This record gives sequence, structure tokens and C-alpha cells, in this order.
Amino acid sequence: MSDEVSLGLAEAEELAKRACLAAGATEATARSLVDATLSAALYGPPMLGFPHLVDYLNSFREGRINCDPAPTLQRPFPACFVSDADRGIAQLGFDRAFEVLVGTVRQFGVAVFTQTNSYTAGELGYFVRRLAAEGIVGIAATNANAMVVAKPGGPAVYSTNPMAFGFPLGEGSLPLIIDQASSATAYVNIVAAAAEGRSIPEGWAVDENGADTQDATKALAGALLPFGGRKGANVALMVEMLSAGLSGGPWSLDTADFMSGTTSPAAGLTVVAMMPGPAGADRVGRVRQQAARLQGHGVFVPGVSGIEYPRPPSEGLRMPRSVYENIVKIAGA
Repeated sequence: MSDEVSLGLAEAEELAKRACLAAGATEATARSLVDATLSAALYGPPMLGFPHLVDYLNSFREGRINCDPAPTLQRPFPACFVSDADRGIAQLGFDRAFEVLVGTVRQFGVAVFTQTNSYTAGELGYFVRRLAAEGIVGIAATNANAMVVAKPGGPAVYSTNPMAFGFPLGEGSLPLIIDQASSATAYVNIVAAAAEGRSIPEGWAVDENGADTQDATKALAGALLPFGGRKGANVALMVEMLSAGLSGGPWSLDTADFMSGTTSPAAGLTVVAMMPGPAGADRVGRVRQQAARLQGHGVFVPGVSGIEYPRPPSEGLRMPRSVYENIVKIAGA
């Protein structure tokens, strides 16, 4: 029996929605989460998408996510939007603000969306990919509970604190999408290695005593390391200020675990949206040419390299069998 399951897009969408509703989510929450899950499954890292959907489903059922939130949106400045997700998913609050955010960017050239009081943001590239589909450049930053040390032997003070950047490359092309953690690796990669009994590379994490470890299970009891030492820790700090600082949400040190308990992590999220230059300047075309030029030099261009677009209609969405079985079990509950 294969360790993977392949589903058609419509079948995967129906299963994800059914599972969300069975876990207690409202129609609006389910729709937002399913859209983000499918986007991550199609274009994001393999361990996000449907594997991360299981975390959401468990959190719906265990109380870490408000299944029927009423996000609020304020506009303290002409081009600044402040959202309170009401302990719901981050994607729903963003969806509720998306139309006015895009309109504001097109009017002023730049706009900022910042949000607090949500579950973790999932695949962060989704937010800038949404903007890129509208021809808009985006930068996103988010935090969660502390799981990254600033230096070996120190306490966990930051989350993986990812940043994402998106630049549209024009009609008929996928956008350039950079989505990476400020830790040496994403937390989901440690979880996957532990579940599969695989070792992890040196320099990814430390154990509960602060010693470097290649044992993924010990890493889960310890903490992750920042990439690039102090410079990576500085990036984590910058993301902390952009997400928790601008949104007014809790610092990672004060954020509840998104994998256990009944308390919302109340995570922060900030998205900065920008028009790619003045009308007629064709900055998009220029960037598209540069991306192709870099690929010609053998450079991996994230969001573009290695992804067939448009996807063949016959190609299904693949997920680990264990993930599929978990989702099916919840959907049928």
C-alpha cells in the first residue's frame, strides 16, 4: 500500500470542507480555511496544506480556535487596517478585509493590514500569494508561541517567526514567493521527522538541556535554533515587532501553545501591500525578465522554480496516507 494518497482537486476540497464543518467550524470559517489549505497544497511547502489542516481540525475540537468568530476591522489611518480575529482563524479576518485592502493599495500605493487574536497563520505565503494575484507586492510577518532560542543554551524566546514576500510576475505566471522561517527550519519539519523516526541535521535544534541534538523527539522537548546564529535571531526579533508589536498581540513569550490546551494563541499577523511602481512603468515585466534571467544562471526562484503552471487537470493532490486517514476520520465523525 502506498504511503501517499492522491485526490482530485474537487474531491480534496469537498473532503476538507466536510472535515472543517464536522469539527465545528461555521461555513464562513470552513470556506476561508479550505481555500488556504488548497492553495498551500498546490503551491506551498509539502508539510503545510493538508498536514497542517489536521492541526486546525484538532484545535477546532479542543477549543483553541473559536469555531464561530466575529472578526472586527478598524481603520485608524487612511491606509491602515487593524483586525481582531476574535480567536478565529487568521485567514477569515484577512478575507473580510481583503477587498477594501486591495482598493486602498490601488488608491494610495501602499496599505497595511495588521491583526491579532487569531490561531496561527498557517502557510504565510498564502497571504502574499493572494495579493500577487491582484498584481500587488506583499510582505507578511507572523508569530506564535516561543520555540526558538536566540542562542544555544538560552531560553526559547521567539516562535519560528516566518516572513513571506510576494511579487507578481504577470498574467500566466506564478508569482515569486519567498516564505521562510527565521529558525533554521520550520517547526512542521521537526514534527514530521519525529513522527517518521528520522534524525535531523545538526544546527536545527537543541534538546531540553540546551545541547545540540539530531534527535527530532528530543528537539520537540527542547527548542529550535535561529538560522545564521545572531543574524537569524535578529530577523526573528524584527518579525516579532512587525507581528506582535504592530498588532498589539501577545509576544511569543506570552503566547499559548497552538498544539495543546484550550487557549487561543492569539497570534499576530501583519501584511504590508504595495503597488509595483507607477502606471506604465511595467515593473512587473522587468521583474519577470530578471526572474527568468536568474533561472538561466541556475538560481532557484521560490514560488516559480520546480512548479508546473498551469497544473495538468489530471494531476491530483498528494498527501501522506496518515494525514488523509485522520481527515477522513474527522469528516465522518
